[in-house]
Order: sequence, then structure tokens, then C-alpha cells
Amino acid sequence: MGWGRTLLLGTWGNRLDLDDAERKAERLRRKLRLKDRQDRAQDERLDALEQENEQLKAGLVALSQLLVSKGVLEQADLENLAASIDLDGEEPEDAD
Repeated sequence: MGWGRTLLLGTWGNRLDLDDAERKAERLRRKLRLKDRQDRAQDERLDALEQENEQLKAGLVALSQLLVSKGVLEQADLENLAASIDLDGEEPEDAD
């Protein structure tokens, strides 16, 4: 109620206004703590996904090298495939 409480209720009205402000501040602090926890959880998930991505890339390189070394895949074919893969993750246009 603000100034109306103060005029009508004096000190008691001021105390009520302070209590309201303290409750509102505590609600905001709780929301900020929750947001902070959510942000940290998202950061941790992003870190885990980046690590998993690096592991997948390393596995793909190792598998590609193994296929070339066993003669299953020619180095030129592997290079052509890598060059034809679109950055958006689309399939190569001339894939057989």
C-alpha cells in the first residue's frame, strides 16, 4: 500500500511495508539462486557434450585410419567423402 499505510497506521504501517519488501526481496533471491543452479547445470551439460563430441571425432579418425590401413577404404575415397559432407550435416549429394 506504500504511503497510505504510513499515513493511516504510522510505524506499524511502515513495518508492514518493510515486511512486504523483505518477502519480495527473498522471492527474488530464490529465483536468482534457481536461475544460477540452472545455468550451472546447463554449463556442465554443455561441457559433457563438448567432451563427448571430441571423443566421437577421435573415434571417427581412428576408424577411418583403420579402414584405410586394412584396404577397406581408399584414402582418396575418404578424402572425397569428407569434402562432400555439408557443414549443416546433410548427406553428400552424390552418395551411392
